[in-house]
Amino acid sequence: MEKRRLGFWQIWNMSFGFLGIQMGFALQNANASRILQIFGADVHELSWFWIIAPLMGLIVQPIIGHYSDKTWGRFGRRKPYFLAGAILASIGLVLMPQADIFIAFLPALWVGAGMLMIMDASFNIAMEPFRALVGDNLRTDQRTLGFSVQTALIGFGAVIGSWLPYVLTHWFGISNQTSQGTVPLNLILSFIIGAIVLIASILVTVLTTKEYTPEELESFEDEKAHLEAIQNDEEVKESSLWDIFEDFKKMPTTMRQLSWVQFFSWFGLFGMWVFATPAIAQHIYGLPYTDSQSPSYQDAGDWIGILFGVYNLISALYAFALPYIAKKMGRKKTHAMSLIIGGVGLLSIYIMPDKNWLIVSMIGVGIAWASILAMPYAILAGSISPKKMGVYMGIFNFFIVIPQIINALIGGPLVRYAYNNQAIFALMLSGLSFLIAAALVYKVKDVDDVIQS
Repeated sequence: MEKRRLGFWQIWNMSFGFLGIQMGFALQNANASRILQIFGADVHELSWFWIIAPLMGLIVQPIIGHYSDKTWGRFGRRKPYFLAGAILASIGLVLMPQADIFIAFLPALWVGAGMLMIMDASFNIAMEPFRALVGDNLRTDQRTLGFSVQTALIGFGAVIGSWLPYVLTHWFGISNQTSQGTVPLNLILSFIIGAIVLIASILVTVLTTKEYTPEELESFEDEKAHLEAIQNDEEVKESSLWDIFEDFKKMPTTMRQLSWVQFFSWFGLFGMWVFATPAIAQHIYGLPYTDSQSPSYQDAGDWIGILFGVYNLISALYAFALPYIAKKMGRKKTHAMSLIIGGVGLLSIYIMPDKNWLIVSMIGVGIAWASILAMPYAILAGSISPKKMGVYMGIFNFFIVIPQIINALIGGPLVRYAYNNQAIFALMLSGLSFLIAAALVYKVKDVDDVIQS
């Protein structure tokens, strides 16, 4: 027996929930620093608040991956997890920008940080089962397409989430101004809309996608061949939750090599997400680092949403080209080239003369982002056991969250003491980190890459 070949729209529906997940994630990425500053956080403290995100990923994703590998019931294997994650994330989305309503009980900054933690934990509950679902349901020759479609939907969702506050203000006249300690109405409505879209898109995947049973997966010839091809790298056995640590030690060679690529890729991304708003407000808008309340600062925050939408739109479009580029160049060269373009894009921010030129920089970032979301997973899926797809996808997330934790710990002090509160240099470090990741791609062994001349 072999897995059935899925049509494009079946693959699209299977990943459609990522549209809502990433819409919520984009609202968080583009606006969390701004919201926390409105609630009273200083620039050099932002990375410490953001440490919640990678910590949640470090704790939650391997556990969820492990249990989703072992779950099978009337609602399926992976679907119950991303449905539960979507519901919890929606609660966080609604409440984070309205944290000031709890001020009678706790400071708004504390509540806002708590809602950020809930959102991050919930996004992590939803995200890795979606990754594993692609590995479960698709044949080897369709996996690159599957992860690329997922990347495209991530891009479309992120564009909507990133642009929504700007659109509500400039197209519908909803205010983006703030009084002391209060989040603008355009952000509050954006987060509520994001919560609704998240639930709706997850339901599309849940209602349209059929999962293979564990018995069916074991019977497929391509999975049997897959197991034989990797058994020199990995001992395949049933494991308990505590064996995650043993699995970590016995990770396949390809996964170990990819870990360094992921480390520098995500170190750079985290720096961009945390410090983009203060960096652009200071470097392009000419505002002092202490400003987080002025109309100009709110305009800068809205423009960050536009820029983040640009890189996500480019990512969505580039994702459709990735399978064809990878067939010609190979996945490793494709990923390295994309990271170089992204690194140059980030470094170019320093020399851009005004805010409109930053769109050019974000085009480069979007190319790198598309590849970061697709190529490492396509390479990884060919090197691990289908029986442990979920747990290894979760463990692979270590190499996404650990660099973010390190950046969270050192990023703020670097901005304060090394960069004299000039956050633009945090973005320069992110660009350099992308270039290092590109160089490390060439050390990766891609087990089942197929290059067509």
